[in-house]
This record gives sequence, C-alpha cells and structure tokens, in this order.
Amino acid sequence: MTDFDSVFANALLTTGERAHVAVTAGRIAAIVSASAPIPAAGVTTDLAGAMLVPGFVEGHIHLDTSFYGDAWKPHIPCTDGFNVHERVKFQAQNMANAAPMDRRARDQLELCIGQGSIAMRSHVMIDASVGLSHLETILRVRDDYRDLIDIQLCAFPQNGIIASPGTAELMDQAIAMGCDLVGGLDPATFDRDIEKHLDVVFGIAERRGVDVDIHLHDGGTLGVFEIEQIAERTRALGMNGHVAVSHAYGLGDIPADAQKRIAAKLAASGVAIMTNAPGSYSFPPVSILRKAGVTVFSGSDNIRDSWWPYGDGDMLGRANIIGYRSGFYEDWELASAFDIVTTAGATALRLEGYGIVAGAKADFVTFAAQHIPEAVVAVPRERSVYKGGRLVARNGQLVGRA
Repeated sequence: MTDFDSVFANALLTTGERAHVAVTAGRIAAIVSASAPIPAAGVTTDLAGAMLVPGFVEGHIHLDTSFYGDAWKPHIPCTDGFNVHERVKFQAQNMANAAPMDRRARDQLELCIGQGSIAMRSHVMIDASVGLSHLETILRVRDDYRDLIDIQLCAFPQNGIIASPGTAELMDQAIAMGCDLVGGLDPATFDRDIEKHLDVVFGIAERRGVDVDIHLHDGGTLGVFEIEQIAERTRALGMNGHVAVSHAYGLGDIPADAQKRIAAKLAASGVAIMTNAPGSYSFPPVSILRKAGVTVFSGSDNIRDSWWPYGDGDMLGRANIIGYRSGFYEDWELASAFDIVTTAGATALRLEGYGIVAGAKADFVTFAAQHIPEAVVAVPRERSVYKGGRLVARNGQLVGRA
C-alpha cells in the first residue's frame, strides 16, 4: 500500500533545500527533506536535482485579439507616436481578416501552458461593436482547458464606456455570464470623463461582488491623477486587495520622490500594479513600488497582435525582461523579478492554494538551474509543467492531449 499518489523525489526548491514532494488528490500532501528516504507512492519521478518552482502566473493577456498561430500581420505604426484610439482602429481592421477566434485563442493558450503558466487573467473585449460574441467564444475555450490552466476573465471595454453607448450594460451582462472581473480603459483620454467611467466600473464591481482591473495607458501627471482616483475609490469602498491597474505608464514619467508618494498611496489602498515592462514605453518603478508594499505582477499583454509583433507567452522570460529593464543585477533583485511572475501574481489574482507548501495545489514547473537568479538570467527552455501533480506539458508542448 502506498502513502501518496505520486512523489517528486530529489527536487531543488527555491529556498535552496533539496526535498521529496509528495502529492495526493492534486495537492501537495507533504514535503520531506531529501536526506530522508523517498516516501512510498503510486508513481515516483526522480527530478535528480532539478528545480521545482510554483507555476507561473500570466496576469494580463488578451486571448481574443492575438494573432499567434495565424498569418503574420505586419505592424501598422501610429501617425504620431503611441495613440490608443488608432491602435484600437488598427485592431478592428486586422480582426476582420483574422483566423477564427476559437483557433487563435487555443493556440495562444497552449503556448502559455507549454511555457509553464498554470493560471491566467485574460481581458476580453466587450463593447457595442462586438457585443458579447468574444466572451461567448472565450468562455467555451476556458471550459475546454479547465484541467490545464485556471483562467480569470475580465470584461474589457476596448472602445471605452461612455464613448460607446450600451457598453456599461453589456459589461454587467458579461459578469452574469461568467466574467470574473470588470475592467476599464483610460477614463480621461478615451471617455474624457474620469468620474463617470469609474462610477460604472466600481458600480458593477460593488453590485456584482467582483474585482477590478483597469487598463491605464495615460502618461505623466494625468495618468498619476487617475491612479490616485482609483486608489481613493478602492479605499472608500473597502476593496483593498481587489483592484489592479494595468500598465500605469504614468508612474514611470514622474520624479522618484513623486513615485514614492504615489507608491505609499497604492500600498495603503491595496491597489496592485501590472507591468510587462513594454518596449520603448515608460513603465512603473518596480523597486520603489515593491519597497512600499505594493503588489507588482506581470503578464505578456499582447502576443503578436495589432499593438506589437512581440510576445512568446513565457513568464520566466518576462521576469528576465523586467529585471533587465529595471536594472536588476543583485541576486535579491533577480529573485524579486521571479516573485513578480509567481507569488506576487498569485496574490494579485487572489489564487487559492498557490505555492510549494503542504496543502497547496500541486501546480509547478521543473527545470535545470542552480537557483532562482540563474533561472531568471538563463531562462532555461527545457521544462516540465504539472497541473494537480499531472504532467501537462514538456519543453513547450502539451502532453497527452489530442
């Protein structure tokens, strides 16, 4: 008679300890020092010193608008720098000639799972131009992959709320249909009315009892002002830990003393910040925010879509990018970049049972590395991905799925 369903023997943990990790009923049942005998189990996998880390958290992606796996779509530049309105227009043009959304979403999901993501938050376009059609498709895809990855869906008003009549009602319906969060988009520059925009977003969140994740591309002091307004709403409604601001480019445009002041406000209100450290754009000061106690998490955002042609679904690679752009060199800084795509992401998404501890879900990734700093720098490609203790992907390819 065996004690456990499976055991992953001789694993190297993020703490530097070597251990045997026992799994039963999809959860970690025990972690035993490698100096002890390997526990009896139905199946034993000898990791031979490979690292075993919690699965990656893809905290911000768009499953409905990626062209990954589709015909190449050449990037169309804006007429004058970065313009959200133009990018949305280009997206509509490209989407009209894209492969079926169902296929593209599946291709993108399998890319992310293959790299080690075990949880994800996808923003799904909801507005008067597409109604709830995107959501209907992505809900079906989510259900088909529920045994491989946990997916949160956010009702995202890609064309604004006030500027797109009927969108507020559609967003409310989207929550009733199965969306987990309500989103927003540049209240000042897209809708030109910060208060009305936030009234709708937080009104739905309060009425439906869901979390909030708002896209905020607005830069400089305008973007910072919007962030302060979001933080104040969050505090007033007692939604600490339930609100995120994605991108928050404006935080990267202001002096360090102002960044520290805003960081303190964000920490006090419990508003998380998502950054993917994108291209040539300014991005939030990761170190300043984390030192203040702000939850900073990350995601791929766009993968080969109308916004840019980059993206590979690899959150370990994203940690590398964040570290590189943030000037992280010391081991503790590299470890913080790793935290952003794992534990901090789980905190922002409020995932249950996350981590490598007894009682947690047996969702983890294994690869060859001496320690976390080396993993962030080297980005080892050969990986095995486990969901509930079951192998679901190896070296970028799904396993045992037709």
